[in-house]
Amino acid sequence: MKHQKLYMAPIKGLTDHLFRTAFTEHFGGFDLAIAPFISSKRDHTFKPKYIKDVLPEYNIALPVIPQIMSNVGEDFVALANYLFDLGYGSVNWNLGCPSRTVISKKRGAGMLPHTNLIRTFLDNVFSGIKGKISIKLRLGWTSADDIFRLLPIMNQYPIDSVIIHPRTGIQQYEGEVDLSVFEQCLSHLKHPVVYNGDIRTYDDFKRLAHRFQNVSQWMIGRGCLADPFLPVVIRTGDTTVPDRIQAIKRFHEDLFEKYSRVLHGPSHLLNRMKGIWRHLSCSFKDIETFTKKIYKTQRPDQYLDLVNRFFESAQREANS
Repeated sequence: MKHQKLYMAPIKGLTDHLFRTAFTEHFGGFDLAIAPFISSKRDHTFKPKYIKDVLPEYNIALPVIPQIMSNVGEDFVALANYLFDLGYGSVNWNLGCPSRTVISKKRGAGMLPHTNLIRTFLDNVFSGIKGKISIKLRLGWTSADDIFRLLPIMNQYPIDSVIIHPRTGIQQYEGEVDLSVFEQCLSHLKHPVVYNGDIRTYDDFKRLAHRFQNVSQWMIGRGCLADPFLPVVIRTGDTTVPDRIQAIKRFHEDLFEKYSRVLHGPSHLLNRMKGIWRHLSCSFKDIETFTKKIYKTQRPDQYLDLVNRFFESAQREANS
């Protein structure tokens, strides 16, 4: 199989620079990450705190491409050029987020039905941007009619790559991805395409790679949160994972320690760790009783005691 380029997907509130660094140090497999989005600002002022997640000094372990949420070309350019001045060569435009708060502002996937607005946006961006831009989008808000109106427009601009999640915005993350529409997009786009959506297992990847043999770039989000070994398994083709439970345990300990230093208050820390377990729990069988208990914890010491006892039990079961 030809070399496959693997992207870590941006997931707001989860895949920040601390997570990306810890994941890379403990599991690896990704070539780069798209960072969770930063919103453009009308006043065009950007303090370091506002863009902390993508400051170069925090992103040494894994190359990252900053992502921008915007529906005003001039505002996008101001933030993008600020990031280019920090040393980045590329930014990503979020045209796919289905969050209701984003949609209400006609941003993300909520912008997809507005073809002329997107054309004006791209005109303004490419008249003033200093570096490269990629686009991450869905098929449309309610239907794939949106993307088929957009493909001829996108072909008119020097877009670096197009990341397609083959669902509509109203689907959120439910229902089936539409692989037939994705296949049609491949035949219409002049730009390199990155596939994104429902790569949860090595078999999922093999099936998609076999069907879309001209695609060599893949984005994985919730799949790598549920199975952190997935990227390296895709990379190597080796499904045997020695020391699996201890590796996840060390990753968890590293994340907990990193977040303990920067998140203020026990509730903030525990909410972040519980959010990670909502995905990581998929790595284990018969875990419902444990997860119900940790979701109820209110103190970090109580949480750690439960988690440590869980890992000990899982290791004993694996050794038996």
